[in-house]
Amino acid sequence: MTGTAHPNSAPRSVIVVGAGPTGLLLAGDLAAAGVPVTLLERRPDRISNLSRAFGVHARTLEQLDARGLADPLLATGATITGLRLFRRLTLDLGTLPSRFPFLLITPQYEVERLLERRAREAGVEFAHESEVVGLRQDGDGVDLDVRGPDGAVVTRRAAYVVGTDGHRSAVRQALGLPFPGVAVIKSLFLADVRLAREPEEVLTVNGAGDSFAMIASFGDGWYRVMGWNRRNEVSDDVPIDLDEVKEVTRRALGSDYGMHDARWLSRFHSDERQAPRYRVGRVFLAGDAAHVHSPAGGQGMNTGLQDAANLGWKLAAAVHGRAPEGLLDTYEAERHPVGRTVLRSSGALVRLARAQGPLLRTARTLVTAFANVARPLRSKALAQISGIGYRYPAPSGAHRLTGTRVPDVALAGGGRLYEALRGGRFVLVAPKDADDVRVDAAPADRLDREHWASDRRTALLVRPDGYVAWAADTADRPEIEAALTAHLG
Repeated sequence: MTGTAHPNSAPRSVIVVGAGPTGLLLAGDLAAAGVPVTLLERRPDRISNLSRAFGVHARTLEQLDARGLADPLLATGATITGLRLFRRLTLDLGTLPSRFPFLLITPQYEVERLLERRAREAGVEFAHESEVVGLRQDGDGVDLDVRGPDGAVVTRRAAYVVGTDGHRSAVRQALGLPFPGVAVIKSLFLADVRLAREPEEVLTVNGAGDSFAMIASFGDGWYRVMGWNRRNEVSDDVPIDLDEVKEVTRRALGSDYGMHDARWLSRFHSDERQAPRYRVGRVFLAGDAAHVHSPAGGQGMNTGLQDAANLGWKLAAAVHGRAPEGLLDTYEAERHPVGRTVLRSSGALVRLARAQGPLLRTARTLVTAFANVARPLRSKALAQISGIGYRYPAPSGAHRLTGTRVPDVALAGGGRLYEALRGGRFVLVAPKDADDVRVDAAPADRLDREHWASDRRTALLVRPDGYVAWAADTADRPEIEAALTAHLG
């Protein structure tokens, strides 16, 4: 049976497919911007506590701060300021130029709970137990064939569709896009357990011989264990028991900490894959639907959330008919290179961790020893892993700051930039003594005006996602108004 939910129309709305963190953030952003949004999800109406991600990096926390969600999320976990790799290489997160100079250890379901609540409060329509089985698009909109919980197929139509439906994305498959790559780790295990003895660190990780293990605290008495045994690389469907987890953990960490009462045990494999395109007409991909990579560095969920932060305000502008020409194309131009870099860097970490033989292990020792003493190399690694070091392409002749992330600077009156960004609008930050820009140069509902708390002379136009759209070293009023016209219409 097939029906049509929106016959003969191309509503100014968006359908997001997949209610993981990426889809929830994107849908919430769109709804907050006044865009009608439907969020489709194959799973029942519940958040699983068996998700894989557990770390939230600085750049993601900054994006959540711009939505008023960072502080509530911090209350759900614990923070760490150092990452130790291969026993020899230590990365000091405390040196990050961010309000959040640390890694937050908290389970993915806590991120999802906050994002779901925000999405519902903003008016997102949720449709659970809904599976995409077909997709067609034309110049005005996209038709999705969706099978509901009763088995009936209904056609939903929207102006745009975004697939955030994971590495097996039905949206990506319906577009016919390939997902090239390789399996970088053939057999990993995950387990949620209780421990008789608490580890000294919030995050305990090490590799020894042919074994690797990591233990992360959820803060509620449960611990996530992840590991692999190079001598027992089996398919995902081979049963696993707690004894195997304990044995590998003892070999890698020297103790299994008396783990017991496993509530979940699973095997999976880790792929490195990326779609060649993130946009096909009116359909977009984000998160794991667009890219997957190894768990090294904990960048998967974070990269997807930053995809959503980049795309949301652009789609909202397009739906409302005020997007400058080419704006939607910048999503792929900006985020595809980031996904590729994350894929390569996380893959390099895994290959170093899995180095076999005396020559490769000697090479790993030399690389980590050099990184420990080479400050620029450590700084670059920190910037990439935390997400704060990425910048987007800028037009030829643009100011040196264009495309860069703006830190959470202090504003006149005692506020912060990321508080000012909570309105989902552009923010113009000008010198304290600059004349106010005319209201008619940019609609008041699309621009907030702020001044530096310091004596800084630079003028910045900050995008809703916290990156510089335009900058100038002097606050020349005609130039500022021309920039507002170019970026806001």
